[in-house]
Amino acid sequence: MAVTQEDKELLALFREPDTKEKGFTLIVRKYQERLYWHARRLVIDHDDANDVLQNVFIKVWKNLENFREDARLYTWLYKIATNECLTFLEQLKRKSAISLSDVETGLANKLQSDPHYDVAKIEWKLQNAILSLPEKQRAVFSLRYYDEMPYEEMSRVLDTSEGALKASYHHAVKKVEEFLKNN
Repeated sequence: MAVTQEDKELLALFREPDTKEKGFTLIVRKYQERLYWHARRLVIDHDDANDVLQNVFIKVWKNLENFREDARLYTWLYKIATNECLTFLEQLKRKSAISLSDVETGLANKLQSDPHYDVAKIEWKLQNAILSLPEKQRAVFSLRYYDEMPYEEMSRVLDTSEGALKASYHHAVKKVEEFLKNN
């Protein structure tokens, strides 16, 4: 899938020295909310999601001139955001020198203390179910379920075959259903 006409115009603004900052600002405005929620679903905490998003846009600023336009800008941005989220979670595990289950327990505690979540609501239960998934499976589930990203595009974002992504999503759905049934 090629870059949309609107994105081509934004990229053209970015590539001109006089309008570079304006082009970048418009790209950030267009995509920041979707990227924030993608990061938030993976790292859970609002402040952590903001930190990840800041790192995403720093990388975008540094690398946007090299964007080849052979994929959609949206796909390229999601790839950077997903990788930043996974890197953040890896660093969290390393910093704390604790097991993955302890990190996930910590994320679950953050979720429970978040004033935006109501324990009685299905959304909270769904978030806990998603949190119980392994990191990469959580990313696949999030991209497919929330962002309705086609497998072809997801394949570019996660550098994984479409078949593997379909299997991963299928397993994630089964795990989420099982979690919701039992909790």
